[in-house]
Amino acid sequence: MREDEARRYFQQLINVVDYCHSRGVYHRDLKPENLLLDACGNLKVSDFGLSALSQQVRDDGLLHTTCGTPNYVAPEVLNDRGYDGATADLWSCGVILFVLLAGYLPFDESNLMTLYKKISLAEFSCPPWVSFEARKLLNRILDPNPMTRITIPQILEDEWFKKGYKPPVFEEKENANLDDVEAVFKDSEEHHVTENREEEQPAPMNAFELISMSKGLNLDNLFDSEQEFKRETRFTSTCPADEIISKIEEAAKPLGFDVHKKNYKMRLQNLKAGRKGNLNVATEVFQVAPSLHMVEVRKAKGDTLEFHKFYKKLSTSLKDVVWKSADDTQHATSQ
Repeated sequence: MREDEARRYFQQLINVVDYCHSRGVYHRDLKPENLLLDACGNLKVSDFGLSALSQQVRDDGLLHTTCGTPNYVAPEVLNDRGYDGATADLWSCGVILFVLLAGYLPFDESNLMTLYKKISLAEFSCPPWVSFEARKLLNRILDPNPMTRITIPQILEDEWFKKGYKPPVFEEKENANLDDVEAVFKDSEEHHVTENREEEQPAPMNAFELISMSKGLNLDNLFDSEQEFKRETRFTSTCPADEIISKIEEAAKPLGFDVHKKNYKMRLQNLKAGRKGNLNVATEVFQVAPSLHMVEVRKAKGDTLEFHKFYKKLSTSLKDVVWKSADDTQHATSQ
C-alpha cells in the first residue's frame, strides 16, 4: 500500500486494540486475515476465538497460553515463560504494519525453529521504499524485549503515526432513558429535596421500591444480570441532604472533577478527556422519608467503564454516608 493508506489502517487498528485492552480483552491472533473493512472502508477486527480476558491472568500478572499465528507471534509468547497480552498484541500490530508497507512478512521461514529464532532476535530489514520515520516506528514496535517495546500511548505521540490521525468517535447505542448533562439543571422538582419548603412525600410503595433498588455500596449494582456495565447506580443514606452533597463534592474534586451544584442536583465533569470525551456524572438526592434519602449516580456522558472505575473510587470516600441495613452489617462482619 501507499504509506498514507497503510498509516490510516494502522491508526484504526491501534484505536481498536487500545479499546479492547481498556476492556481487559487481549486478541492474541492479530493478522491481516482477521481484519475486515466495512462499506465505508473503516477497519474492523474479527475472530476473537483465541482472545483472553484479564480474569485469565495468573498471579504473576501474565498470560501463559502459547497461541496465535507463528509469523505474527511475539517473542515472549514463544519462550513459554508468560507474557503481557497487551504488549504481545502490539508486536502483532507491528508485523501487520510491516506487511502493509512492504507487501511481505518480516519473519517468514519454512523451518519453524529458524522462524522462531529470527522472531526472538527481531531479525528483519525494511525495503528501501519505506520512509525513515516509518522504519523508526517499526523498530520500536518490533522490539524483542517487551519491557522496552513502545506502548500505545507512545505510539499515539509518534510523529509518523500522528500524520492525519483522527481520534475515534464513539456513539452511545444503549436505549437507556437518561437525562442529558444539562438536564441536571432543569427545574423539574417533583419528589426532589428542597432547601426551604416541605415537599409532598412519595407514595409508600414507591419509597420501598427505591430502597429495594439499592444495597448500600454493593458494587454489584453496577452490573446487570449478564455482568455488563450499567450506566447508573443508587445508594441510600440517613445523613442530611446537605451533608450528602458536601461529601460527594469532597470526594469528586480530588479525582479531577469539576463540580456544579443546583439545589440538590449535581453535575460532575472530569476535566481530563477519556476514551469517549469528558466523563460527566449526574447525581440527584431524593427524599424517601423525613430521615432517609436515596442518591442516584448516573453516567450522563462519556465512557461507561470509566464511570464504573470512578464510582468505585467515589464509594470508598462515601462509606460513612451510606446507610446499611442490619443484614448488610452482619454480612460484612461475617466476612
